Amino acid sequence: MQELTHYINGEHVKGTSGRFADVMNPHTGEVQAKVPLANNAELEQAVAHAQAAQPAWGATNPQRRARVLMKFVDLLNRDMDKLAEVLSREHGKTVPDAKGDIQRGLEVVEYCIGAPQMLKGEYTDSAGPGIDMYSMRQPLGVTAGITPFNFPAMIPMWMFAPALACGNAFILKPSERDPSVPLMLAELAEEAGLPKGLLQVVNGDKEAVDAILYNQTIQSIGFVGSTPIAEYIYGTGCSQGKRVQCFGGAKNHMIVMPDADMDQAADALIGAGYGAAGERCMAISVAVPVGDETADRLIEKLVPRIEKLKVGPYTDGDDVDYGPVVTAAAKANIERLVQSGVDQGAKLVVDGRGFSLQGYEDGFFVGPHLFDHVTPDMDIYKTEIFGPVLSTVRAGSYEEALKLAMDHEYGNGTAIFTRDGDTARDFANRINIGMVGINVPIPVPLAYHTFGGWKKSVFGDLNQHGPDAFKFYTRTKTVTSRWPSGLKEGGEFHFKAMD
Repeated sequence: MQELTHYINGEHVKGTSGRFADVMNPHTGEVQAKVPLANNAELEQAVAHAQAAQPAWGATNPQRRARVLMKFVDLLNRDMDKLAEVLSREHGKTVPDAKGDIQRGLEVVEYCIGAPQMLKGEYTDSAGPGIDMYSMRQPLGVTAGITPFNFPAMIPMWMFAPALACGNAFILKPSERDPSVPLMLAELAEEAGLPKGLLQVVNGDKEAVDAILYNQTIQSIGFVGSTPIAEYIYGTGCSQGKRVQCFGGAKNHMIVMPDADMDQAADALIGAGYGAAGERCMAISVAVPVGDETADRLIEKLVPRIEKLKVGPYTDGDDVDYGPVVTAAAKANIERLVQSGVDQGAKLVVDGRGFSLQGYEDGFFVGPHLFDHVTPDMDIYKTEIFGPVLSTVRAGSYEEALKLAMDHEYGNGTAIFTRDGDTARDFANRINIGMVGINVPIPVPLAYHTFGGWKKSVFGDLNQHGPDAFKFYTRTKTVTSRWPSGLKEGGEFHFKAMD
């Protein structure tokens, strides 16, 4: 059985803690590898190398740093198929989904090639008599990121690309469930010309997370995961004087107005609700049709589309709609929540319980589910299910639909489908949610805008990627400069009065 490693100072390093986690094959339910779980000593080893490597990198001009990222993009494109296959094998995504995961990370790297422009400071000439003022953005030093299982390529790149572009060193603690692609990304970065010690991968669980939180050299931490852990990391990291950005859970609503193109809305819900087995923080998990007639029409459109979904392993090709969820525990949790929906009175219109795939009976496959007549007091509405389960909450009016989304504790993403521009504009202006789609079901901003939710979906002042990333990974230093003028007489300077 394969034993994975850490990646420290340009080398694959075996774990020394004696603790390992199983890396599962979600298609078969079998253990395919072991990954070491780092202790504090292993984390400190990586930090020491990062601290030694960072000053020279920080002093390298931004254009030269950007050239390394340019080469890294070339290598990502070269190895796209290889990376996607490994990602699919460990996570369970289809190959097209895996390539999309890599592509959305690659786009942030491309944006970060513009670091010289983003790192420019400001200058004021003659702020006072003989006084000039200017600011500069300088790297933090050693930074770290703790990333989730559901996007093992994209989210690490969302973090380490801007961190490196700004002149920092970066230590990545990926999910122990699918760690191989992050290790491969670190190798590619060094092949692109990144000096050793600047991008390191330390695998681990809570012990490694706590080691990062309490390490005094690490200056900032990025995190994506569940809200309870986001709250813990944010609170602990801030108490240790670190700069922290944490992104937590989501329960994304899609409002369907009576005038919406119902085929378009149904197609959008299929992709947004069931793609990647629903394991996306931007998945639409709640459809909110306005009016019973709208709801009936929407359900009528959805049912045959859901029943045609093909669930299978990534090896079956591009016609597979989604694969297994990541672990047996994730599957059991989804099934428990589905049963709670039935027990609490929701109508299970499409029942995916008991789904089994011939030849993959021990895999973590979950059939698609569709609920109707869901109410806000039900667990399936309140909880982020993170599976192929779509809940339909019928609203009597636009105002009622709007209130549903606004009252939920999560505020990550939302969407509205309508042909009416006034309604769409009102929705975009009033909704208290960070990312909004108008006839777009998964409104993930492109790399040159920022990604981030509101309410309990985010902790911290700055979003991911876009201009906010360059603010997060740098400190601003402002210099006030005065050069007195004078005439040299007899070997001495006689300074003129400055006021």
